[in-house]
Amino acid sequence: MASVSEHAGEKFFVNVEGTEYPWDSETITVAQIRELPDPDIPADQQIVEEFPDGSEKTLNNSDVITLKPGHRYGRAPKYKRG
Repeated sequence: MASVSEHAGEKFFVNVEGTEYPWDSETITVAQIRELPDPDIPADQQIVEEFPDGSEKTLNNSDVITLKPGHRYGRAPKYKRG
């Protein structure tokens, strides 16, 4: 696991339904994904993580996701409504 200082000053991005949102931390919770300004995903809708290989995992509201710094090219993990 990377330390906070290792990624100091780097920008992280969260891709929700095809839109990238900048994030200042190495981790984000499902609750924080719901609070992003545009998707405004209601609490009764599931959040699904889509992996680069196309597989999916339904996330719990308490899950914490570790992000990698910078923009990604190719298929990156994405989060969407279930």
